[in-house]
Amino acid sequence: MKKIRLTVNPGDEKSLIHKEIYSNFSEHLGRCIYEGIYVGENSDIPNIEGYRKDVIDFFKKIKLPILRWPGGCFADEYHWRDGIGEKSGRKKMINTHWGGLVEDNSFGTHEFMRFCELVGCEPYISGNVGSGTVEELSNWIEYMTFDGISPLANERKKNGREQPWKLKYLGIGNESWGCGGCMTPEYYCGEYRKYATYCRNYSGNELFKIACGPSADDYHWMEVVMQNIRWMVNGISLHYYTLPTNDWGHKGSATEFDDKEYYDTIRNTLKMEELVTRHGEIMNRFDPEKKIALVVDEWGTWYDVEPGTNPGFLYQQNTMRDAIVAAVNLNIFNNHSDRVHIANIAQAVNVLQAILLTEGDKTVTTPTYHVFDMYTPHMDATLVYSHMENEDVADGVPALSYSASKKDNEVTVTISNCSLTEEYSVDTSFGFEKITSGKGRILTAEAHSYNNFENPDRVTVKELEVKVENGKAVFTLPACCVVTVTLTI
Repeated sequence: MKKIRLTVNPGDEKSLIHKEIYSNFSEHLGRCIYEGIYVGENSDIPNIEGYRKDVIDFFKKIKLPILRWPGGCFADEYHWRDGIGEKSGRKKMINTHWGGLVEDNSFGTHEFMRFCELVGCEPYISGNVGSGTVEELSNWIEYMTFDGISPLANERKKNGREQPWKLKYLGIGNESWGCGGCMTPEYYCGEYRKYATYCRNYSGNELFKIACGPSADDYHWMEVVMQNIRWMVNGISLHYYTLPTNDWGHKGSATEFDDKEYYDTIRNTLKMEELVTRHGEIMNRFDPEKKIALVVDEWGTWYDVEPGTNPGFLYQQNTMRDAIVAAVNLNIFNNHSDRVHIANIAQAVNVLQAILLTEGDKTVTTPTYHVFDMYTPHMDATLVYSHMENEDVADGVPALSYSASKKDNEVTVTISNCSLTEEYSVDTSFGFEKITSGKGRILTAEAHSYNNFENPDRVTVKELEVKVENGKAVFTLPACCVVTVTLTI
């Protein structure tokens, strides 16, 4: 076992780690909404007003800050009026992006906003710019947030909601460079100006307007957006998915991979560090005070679908490899929390790197869910200086990813060890401060391990032994693990 040093300086405070970094994304895709979140009031599955009770409870446990909806690519073909009013009279449509199935719109604005109320999270609406109109999105905002006399407010009341909702987060277009309209950045900026102008603040509600930002390393898109509309935006999105192969036609299996493919996955997810850094540098030139948030509102792994499932449903299993990916990304976001204020993993239930999987009346927490649970102490804590000895375990793949934060007299350190073979004994010190006590949690398993409905607790969180002596702490990182260590000054 190799011995390494971790140094944390609790007095060297950096930036606030916004709790919104730990948010999620839900789309009308596969079984995310229907069966995953919403089963209907007449379902035999335990529910609250038609929403799965277990899903509500699991979201509450990780203190879910924001849920983004209705997409994704679906958002730019979604017309909100189809999803209000009596359910039996709602229009049906074909979900052309995802599976070609009939969307009956039984889960619409009222259902989504109510679900957020039950969970206790903020709603994040992704508005239709691709196939919608300025008037349509403007009316939607008024319908949801206006507390006055108007045809739209009266219509909301008629549909059962007397008081307006509070809506903070509004995305104006999704992937406008691709499925949201195949626009150039220059054209999108013109569209954004129109839409943003007519998405008004009503009745004390203040919108946090998020512009469609770049796909991965499209630095030109970020440059054009910052040049043209920075004074009209509160945040700019960034989308980046981790593939093992860099081949969208053959992305690789979620559960069957060799060591090379495992390390390729980690190497590719580490590109997030470069993306956040370089996009941040562009933003810094136009916004040196860092008032505009970088919003990573789609991230996570994307593999080939599970054999025998609908290819348009994007259902994949979730292994210990995915837990490492989640931990690496969350540590990156923490360490760049001066610019990254919001992030939404894709997606909440049954789609891509889901935190929950459902089947009938059963729900499984994935390894990724457990990482989010372990990282909750970072929420609204202060990032502090940390440095850890490290080494490459594959070409361009360091073994360890980490971040540290402080809240009151406690310091939380989260570390992932992506090595498949190496164990480390970590000697931790606080510089001029003494550590008085410590405790830890660990998630570890063989990289291919995952939870399913027959074995829901194969990968689960356990207690980690932390020894504190002479003002220092020592703990062990086994191969392929994620740990959270809480140390008291």
